[in-house]
Amino acid sequence: MSERNNFIDYIRIFCKSGHGGAGARHFMRNKLTAMGGPDGGDGGRGAHIILRGNTQLWTLLHLRYYKNVLADDGENGSKSNCTGKDGDDIVIEVPLGTIARNEETGEVEAEILEDGQEIILMKGGRGGWGNQHFATPTNQVPEHAQPGEPGREGWMQLELKVLADVGLVGFPNAGKSTLLSVVTAAKPKIANYAFTTLIPQLGMVEYRDGKSFCIADLPGIIEGAAEGKGLGHRFLRHIERNSCLLFVIPADSDDHKKEFDILLNELEEYNAELLQKDFLIAISKSDMLDDELKEAISNELPKDIPHLFFSSITQTGLIELKDELWKILNKPVSA
Repeated sequence: MSERNNFIDYIRIFCKSGHGGAGARHFMRNKLTAMGGPDGGDGGRGAHIILRGNTQLWTLLHLRYYKNVLADDGENGSKSNCTGKDGDDIVIEVPLGTIARNEETGEVEAEILEDGQEIILMKGGRGGWGNQHFATPTNQVPEHAQPGEPGREGWMQLELKVLADVGLVGFPNAGKSTLLSVVTAAKPKIANYAFTTLIPQLGMVEYRDGKSFCIADLPGIIEGAAEGKGLGHRFLRHIERNSCLLFVIPADSDDHKKEFDILLNELEEYNAELLQKDFLIAISKSDMLDDELKEAISNELPKDIPHLFFSSITQTGLIELKDELWKILNKPVSA
């Protein structure tokens, strides 16, 4: 199976929670009691549809052909005050970072961020009361019992936004995948053509004293990505959860400042809140630069954003890059 088919970050599923069981209308009758009081039991609750986070999953691939999620109804109540059986809840396991959105209203119904976290996506209907609840001093023979409440149904959109500490942002062929392959054990596809990376690739960067952080190689941005060009919104939404954005700009770029401005503008056009994140500029392929060229590039770049130079081939500057990223990720939060 190809790389493209293995990573699924968006699916639509039809969900229908269970209806509540009806309450029973029954009166106690046995050989010793000819005219007993009401003993109709309550109906059972309809089954819920529940989302549960699972750290062992990284894609929605397992739900690709799981289009209809139909939960069981609760059983009806019965005589002798017996409550009907609740419907068996359906648990859908999803990777961390999954959002469930109501297709009709566009509202976010659930967001899974922790392993084992459970959120009821669609509640089952409440079971109806049996006629035992409606007995009063003036009405000791209630003929009424409640029907069960209906469950919910509708189309839901499950959308995965990759959870990573650092997101690599840059034009296609900027050297992001090569950097990921050098600082982590990930093996992304590397080739000399645009959009080699079609899906986010995650890797763990080992730091000092057994510490580590997660880094994501994201498909390259091109001008107009916010309007849907290239991989468009499919890629940009994965940036939203990154704590820090590492802008990778190749040393052989014609205009380093212009390239950074284009990337920054695309992020702003997509979601202005992305500009509140921490930024770091990294000039890749710096093994082809001497000190004079490095100084010239440094003068081009914004003064208020830290930058550094690295080479994945010669592995120079990688320790400094890790140090700077760790410092950004662990800086104290201002009040």
